[in-house]
Amino acid sequence: MYLDKTVAVVFPAYNEEQHIETAVREFLSTKVVDTVYVIDNNSRDRTAELARRAGGTVIHEARQGYGYSLRRGLEEAREDLIVLAEPDGTFVGRDTLKLLSYSAEFDLVLGTRTSKELIWEGANMGYFLRIGNVVVAKLLELGFNGPLMTDCGCTFRLIHREAAHKILPYFTVGKSHFLPEMVILALHQKLSIIEIPLNYKPRVGESKITGTWKGIFSTGIRMVLLLIIYRLKISFGWPARNLK
Repeated sequence: MYLDKTVAVVFPAYNEEQHIETAVREFLSTKVVDTVYVIDNNSRDRTAELARRAGGTVIHEARQGYGYSLRRGLEEAREDLIVLAEPDGTFVGRDTLKLLSYSAEFDLVLGTRTSKELIWEGANMGYFLRIGNVVVAKLLELGFNGPLMTDCGCTFRLIHREAAHKILPYFTVGKSHFLPEMVILALHQKLSIIEIPLNYKPRVGESKITGTWKGIFSTGIRMVLLLIIYRLKISFGWPARNLK
């Protein structure tokens, strides 16, 4: 619990047995996290077993996809504040406190992994990937009158449960380009948003999204196309219910 608010962490998990137990314990050890939801997305290894052993609450999501997992976590969490993160070792559990420190003033607190001073040696955030994240983030910022943004793909973020339920009916993305859609929908619902720098560490295991140049490129293209489609919809005055 943080002040008088209960706190949940949501981990999307697909074959994450190498680090899931450590991740669950790390975030629970912050003493502000009440529940860690592990959304098991059809893992073929011991992800679910190890998550439960560490104290996590495991929920199965049959629809394959990173976005579907996060959406399921937002639907299932009953806590006041919901933190999305990754269980792969890239994020630092104590940075949850950074997100929480802004939660009284903002509905959605985004993390950024592009601050050079906080990118750990060996982290998968080389020059081109960092610049790519910044470019797409700036397209989102400028195209939708958003807050200052430098990272379009950082999972580590916090949203109030009430705010999450305002945007949940409008999600369309179930794959890797879920994160910018979340921001677009939040802006459309007039939610208050800020971005803050967080630590970014080397990943345990290989990323399913940015582990290859093909994955990086395809995800980037999907994000840009998503921004174009939403910009056209809004420009033509489509009501919120048709943003789906």
